[in-house]
Amino acid sequence: MKRHIPGLSQQTQNGTEVPDGFFLVRVEQARYRYHPKKPFFSLRFAILEPEELAEKTFTGRLYCTPKALWKLSWFLRDFGYDTELLGQEEVDEKELVGLRGIVKVSHTSLNGHAYLNLDGFAPEWGWKDISTASVDERKDQP
Repeated sequence: MKRHIPGLSQQTQNGTEVPDGFFLVRVEQARYRYHPKKPFFSLRFAILEPEELAEKTFTGRLYCTPKALWKLSWFLRDFGYDTELLGQEEVDEKELVGLRGIVKVSHTSLNGHAYLNLDGFAPEWGWKDISTASVDERKDQP
C-alpha cells in the first residue's frame, strides 16, 4: 500500500543539510581518496558562522586532477596552509585539520543525485565583510 506524506521530499538527510551560501568554517577531517581517474580530498567542515548553523557539519570534495588543481591550490592558499609544504607540492592531511576560512556552498542535482559544490574560498579575515553583505542582501528581499 502506498501512502502520501506531504513534505517528505523537502526533508534533508538527518537535518544536516546546509543551505547555499557563505560560511566561516573549520576543517574537521581531511582524507585523500584514490580513484584511477579522479583522485580527491574528502573534507569535512564544521560551520563556525553564521551562529544559527554553528557546529553543523558538511562534507565536500576537492579533486586532484590536473584540470582541478587550481581549485585545490585556491583552497590551500586561502585557508592558510603551510606555504613551505605547498612550495614542495605536498599536502599533509594532518596539517589540513584545524584550518579556517570561508567557503561558498551551492547544491546541484544531476541524474537524480544531489551534490554539494564548493564554489569558492576566502581567508578567514574576510568574514566580517561577507557576513555584513549577506545580512544587507536579506534585508533588501521582500
